[in-house]
Amino acid sequence: MPGCPVVVRYADDLVACCHSRQQAEQVKAQLAAWLAPRGLVFNEDKTKIVHLTEGFDFLGVNVRRYRNGKLLIKPGTAAVRRLRSRLAAEMRALRGSNAAAVLAALNPIIRGWAAYYRGVVSSKIFGELDDYVWKLTWRWAKRTHSGKPKRWVAHRYFGRFDKFRNDRWVFGNRAGADERGSVPHLVKFAWTPIVRHQMVTGTASPDDPGLADYWATRRQRVKPPLDSYNLRLLTRQGGRCPICRDHLLSPDQPSPREWERWWLSVARRAIAADYLAYQGGRGTPDGNRTRLIHTSCGRELQARKRRMPAPEPAKPSGLA
Repeated sequence: MPGCPVVVRYADDLVACCHSRQQAEQVKAQLAAWLAPRGLVFNEDKTKIVHLTEGFDFLGVNVRRYRNGKLLIKPGTAAVRRLRSRLAAEMRALRGSNAAAVLAALNPIIRGWAAYYRGVVSSKIFGELDDYVWKLTWRWAKRTHSGKPKRWVAHRYFGRFDKFRNDRWVFGNRAGADERGSVPHLVKFAWTPIVRHQMVTGTASPDDPGLADYWATRRQRVKPPLDSYNLRLLTRQGGRCPICRDHLLSPDQPSPREWERWWLSVARRAIAADYLAYQGGRGTPDGNRTRLIHTSCGRELQARKRRMPAPEPAKPSGLA
């Protein structure tokens, strides 16, 4: 209804959007009265009433109306500061490690953070964070080979490792190149395209079994932050793990850490088609085929293979 406040809640965090300061104070008093019988109170250190032109932070983003009248939602300053501190701490802990360890540590963090903030105004922040990560990796590379010239260090760790991007300053691990010449490399924040968040219809919940079709359609419509190859794999599999048949991607990843855990929990592996057929999956006649699976399913797959008895040696036929 026009003139009514709007309350947005996630877990124990909420924000109430009101039309005046007086209305905001009334809403706060009403909410406090509702919480009191339940033994709950507001954290006054985190609770404040501000004008929209001042902006406020909520769930890691900053919501603010600027002088030109535009309302922009950007990554919060505190969230960016926490990320910078974490990246710096990771690189300090990686002193003495190799490039493969750097990629294993940083790629899930970058992908998870970029996936969470790709739905807001993040292009400028993504570019600034890419510059910051480059400085961290350059400093790490020079420290690792302190006796080598800069040109040697640059050639060893940096190059145009992503063939689809004209960027010759991508950090990579040349020693880990595969037979096709592909070099494992560090992804960049700016490589994640900005995709505006699509509002959930009404009060739809993923836990409602009657809305299974709605959430299935939403999963197909909202593209996850994957490259074209992994996106094709996900589409080909119907968004499900071929071993447990559960969804690989939940409808909404609630935080950068959740996105990071998702990247770590999903593995890309070649699975034998006959094993899928044996497990009741859709076996294909092309033998081994790369699929996206849960990491836990991959571990279970390897354990089952180890438990399978070795084939018996062929017995001589006795024919001369």
